[in-house]
Amino acid sequence: MPTKKKPAKPKADESRLSRGRTRETASFPAAPALAGLPETYAATLQEIKTHLRSARIRAILAANPIVIEAYWQTGKIILARQQEAGWGAKVIDCLAADLQAEFPDMSGLTGRNLFSMRAFAEAFPDGSIVKQTVSQLPWGHIIRLIQMVKDPAARHFYIREAIAHGWSRSILELQIQGQLHLRAGKAVHNFVHTMPPAESDMAAQLFKDPYLFDFIGTADPRREAEVEQALMDHVQHFLLELGAGFSFVGRRVHLEVGGSDFYLDLLFYHLRLRRYVVIELKARAFEPGDVGQLNLYRAAVDDLLRHPDDQPTIGLLLCRGKNKLVVEYALCGLDKSIAVADWKKQITEVLPVEFQGSLPTIAEIEAELAGKLDATTKEEQS
Repeated sequence: MPTKKKPAKPKADESRLSRGRTRETASFPAAPALAGLPETYAATLQEIKTHLRSARIRAILAANPIVIEAYWQTGKIILARQQEAGWGAKVIDCLAADLQAEFPDMSGLTGRNLFSMRAFAEAFPDGSIVKQTVSQLPWGHIIRLIQMVKDPAARHFYIREAIAHGWSRSILELQIQGQLHLRAGKAVHNFVHTMPPAESDMAAQLFKDPYLFDFIGTADPRREAEVEQALMDHVQHFLLELGAGFSFVGRRVHLEVGGSDFYLDLLFYHLRLRRYVVIELKARAFEPGDVGQLNLYRAAVDDLLRHPDDQPTIGLLLCRGKNKLVVEYALCGLDKSIAVADWKKQITEVLPVEFQGSLPTIAEIEAELAGKLDATTKEEQS
């Protein structure tokens, strides 16, 4: 009787999943090698990536105003119900749960965020302002503005500046903490007499008083060289404090005039004004003779560095205190553009005496808001 043959064992390279399938039905596809691609492929790929990223950003920006207006309308409804029917935290939490169930794919419908929408509608009762300006800001910016800035005029100032300069949320917070709205455009200057009206107005708004150098740490304010070095060690913070458009050119720029050596403390170029800006730093109060020294540096830059297409150089003197009337007399009759401002190390030096020490921190603001929400919840549950 012939012996039955045993079925052949599958080969070692044949898995259980591959039985009954041809080798062409499964594979690990690999990206094609770049070696055989056209020389322009990499550049073309990068160009397409750039366009797609830009399109995604534009889509987000286009959708943002719609979302912000929807948040404002929602907050307006909640505010009206609270005023009419006394809605409390428990009702808002229930509303949040029902909205999340109805719109599971939509973020931002938490109870806390609904309270923020309500605060948004209360802070900005004029819907036209929301539609025209506020809706251009991200939601996180708006929440911070509501929490940190109570004065409507100051709030609108930060909205304009944030939109104009594209501030991130962290930069917005820093500018608010630094009380920028109280300092912008406050430097003593002679721009009205040395520039055309449109340019003088723009330049005046670019220079503030005082400047805050709270990032220089342990630098000795009595030694100008140490302060200068600290500013260069934190040049990004320094540029942020100077404002948009300033480009750093050099520090301790050597100048030789009539056989004598001089050194410009700091030299910048402002892109919008199309002018060099010479900054002279003093670790003491203003003295009238400082104007002559700064004007020497300013004139040298005009003569030796300025391009024919550039506008005349501006001088900015930063000192540790000044008498405004003395500064005005020192600048009187001078036909070259110079501004004088103080510089400080701490925000408490800037605020009026009665407000020093009273400015809340972000942590304190958040703690206060959380406390109010908890108190409202307990009241509703009792």
